[in-house]
Amino acid sequence: MSTRKQLKALVEARRGVIVPGAFNALSAKVVEDLGFEAIYVTGAGVTNMWFGMPDQGFMGLAEIADHTARIRDTVNVPLLVDADTGFGNALNVYHTVRTLERAGADCIQLEDQVAPKRCGHFNGKDVISTCEAVSKIKAAVDARRDPDLLIMARTDAAAVHGFEAAVERAQLFAEAGADILFVEALTEVEEVRALPQRLDRPQLMNMVIGGKTPIFNATELAGLGYGIVLYANAALQGAVMGMQKALTVLRDEREVTEVSGLITPFAERQRLVGKPHWDALDKRYT
Repeated sequence: MSTRKQLKALVEARRGVIVPGAFNALSAKVVEDLGFEAIYVTGAGVTNMWFGMPDQGFMGLAEIADHTARIRDTVNVPLLVDADTGFGNALNVYHTVRTLERAGADCIQLEDQVAPKRCGHFNGKDVISTCEAVSKIKAAVDARRDPDLLIMARTDAAAVHGFEAAVERAQLFAEAGADILFVEALTEVEEVRALPQRLDRPQLMNMVIGGKTPIFNATELAGLGYGIVLYANAALQGAVMGMQKALTVLRDEREVTEVSGLITPFAERQRLVGKPHWDALDKRYT
């Protein structure tokens, strides 16, 4: 079964599958190695880890396509790819979908913020008109070559126009052909619980650690009917803390060893990057 068909089955099961975010190929390998069933290629993560900048629209199509292709070459599980606003108008969205489909995306996420966009859990967001947002989803649906490629439509309208307006937009996105709906940055427990009953398409709930949405256990979200529980930057935040801890010890004690418990052992690092495979190829060809 192709990764696109695998993802479609996962989403339609509506069992709250946990999807961690990856910000590069190695983080994606760690996610897959731990047994997660799908990976989210996070725009915020790429922006933070690649540029060292906040999630405020600095990433472009070239960067997310390059990361998607590298991750696709590295892992065998489905990839959901964050395409921000599609990097322009409906025509740009069409080009974005074609580019990311070719790079190996199994699902492409598009949002309705004005440009430059910002993290869904930052203040000061605004959204484009409903008419323009719907046209961009239609362009995305038309652009895909493979009918199994999924289009995920995200709305940030709850922060600007309220919960009911966000639900209305999400329903219009579904009517435009979106396969998965993503209502971002809900702030009330009751809204999170009510949303799956208001929309008939599979939905994603974003658990941003430290963000605006109350944290729910994935089992509870599955019971509510959510298809995907996204932890877009848990790996990133864990990696940053790990670096800070290890480098603080190195700075203060002037050495770090494997027995410190602060670092991944050398042998484990080589296993994760597939050195035995490359050693076997080297032996085969020489």
